[in-house]
Amino acid sequence: MEESEPLLAARSEGRRLNGHFRWGANALGSKAVEDFRRKLKYFFMNPCEKYRARGRKPWKLMLQILKIAIITVQLVSFGLSNEMMVTFKEENLMTFRHLFLKGYKDHWRGSYALYTKTDVYDHIHYVINRYTSLHNLTVGNLAYEKIGGEYTPLSICQVFYRNGSIDPEDDTFNIDPHVDKDCISIYPVQSLNNSILPTQSNFSLDFKRLLSVNIYLTLKTINLQTVRHQELPDCYDFHIMITFDNRAHSGKINVDVENDVRIFECRDWNVEGSSGKIDYLLLSFDSVVILACFVSLILCTRSVINGLQLQFEFNIFFHAYYNKIVTWSDRMEFVNGWYILIIVSDTLTIAGSVLKILIQTKFLINYDVCSILLGTATMLVWVGVIRYLGFFKKYNILILTLRAAFPNVIRFCCCAAMIYLGYCFCGWIVLGPYHDKFRTFDKVTECLFSLINGDDMYATFLKMRDKSYMVWLFSRVYLYSFISLFIYMVLSLFIALITDTYETIKHHQKDKEPVSQLQAFIAECRDQPESGRYQTDEEPLTCCSSPCCCF
Repeated sequence: MEESEPLLAARSEGRRLNGHFRWGANALGSKAVEDFRRKLKYFFMNPCEKYRARGRKPWKLMLQILKIAIITVQLVSFGLSNEMMVTFKEENLMTFRHLFLKGYKDHWRGSYALYTKTDVYDHIHYVINRYTSLHNLTVGNLAYEKIGGEYTPLSICQVFYRNGSIDPEDDTFNIDPHVDKDCISIYPVQSLNNSILPTQSNFSLDFKRLLSVNIYLTLKTINLQTVRHQELPDCYDFHIMITFDNRAHSGKINVDVENDVRIFECRDWNVEGSSGKIDYLLLSFDSVVILACFVSLILCTRSVINGLQLQFEFNIFFHAYYNKIVTWSDRMEFVNGWYILIIVSDTLTIAGSVLKILIQTKFLINYDVCSILLGTATMLVWVGVIRYLGFFKKYNILILTLRAAFPNVIRFCCCAAMIYLGYCFCGWIVLGPYHDKFRTFDKVTECLFSLINGDDMYATFLKMRDKSYMVWLFSRVYLYSFISLFIYMVLSLFIALITDTYETIKHHQKDKEPVSQLQAFIAECRDQPESGRYQTDEEPLTCCSSPCCCF
């Protein structure tokens, strides 16, 4: 088998300048050019072609496939645990609403309100009585919090303007905008009834100055449902706040229940028949994921560095041999975006796995951050599967279309975003007071995006029928112009942009025309992977021979 002379020998005949090789005119023989062209072709081969060229097994490709499996299993495992935690929190919040809001119904969420002074006092008494009688009412494992042997009290705080005199009859008012706060505490062992709260506790409300009444209480419970899934139950502290909101002073006091949760490991626990083996297996599995991602991260980083080195070498060669400057697009050919995707995915997976281990060992409770890291990492891993589909010509044209159209799509979206934001601000200011879907800026963006996709159009038009004629007329012009502009023009141009790129790529593939100077240079190498001409005894320093290049 005839072996090619390594390019390193030709490069040694060149000159060194600032630690880098420079190509000399006498070093650029035809054999050196062919060797360099062959090296470039090998660099851009897929793993199967590289295996046929040099007989190297695609261990790195196998590592990526293994990562897809273990990262998905890890995400599913964490997702089930996270789902149980979130469900437990939401169900407890619903329980608190039913326990402490008088006459609460599930369909009243977000619209529970009071309109008379008697109702406000009555509901405050109701909360206190339900709190002191909690053990006789709840069907759950709820208990009061104890700190230092004493129960944590229920606190009732009213927030009000410091001083104020309001007389709507004479159209006069005098108010001090500074806000004061007054609180009283009630312990669970106390037995209060509806008649003694305003008198003995010296608790009264001046509704003309009142901004809000906030009731704070803390309850404890244990999430036992995780036992069925071979997980150690967690202890929960629910810090509950019941708010009577009177900031609008419109005669309507909105009432809502919110809770802040602290999750921690129970102080003393015992699960019959449990040896903690499952926990150790999960920790070991997470460690394997971290190890696999760390190895992949190192190898892909090496591949990116090798690609940059080869890019620098090609730039010098092209300038010396053809006296031309390599274009930016040709330079970016050496920076494989899939490597960058894998590096980002590995980094997110490692960070998410570390957080998952800390959550399992009860050092942290931030499920949301961990789920975002692992979910994004898994998404990127599965997006990376497209890389392997690109080895087949039928799929490769789609990938090439996405890559070629991406810069134009970004520029097009920037232009369309200016028009979109203009409509958002206009709809927010003009229609916001009259339409729920335009009440806040984020709702406006969501509503208009739904309209672009043809969702909920009739309901959006319908809600403006009973408004003032001028606003109604403006809403018609606004909605019709937006829908016509974006559906019939912007989206059509967007599709045409991608279609044009697809036809261009398809034309080049059909005629086998090189689309860049780099591809034209490599296309002159006719050696097939099975020819044996890619076998070398000593690999050049900048050759893409790192393990991750096979991805």
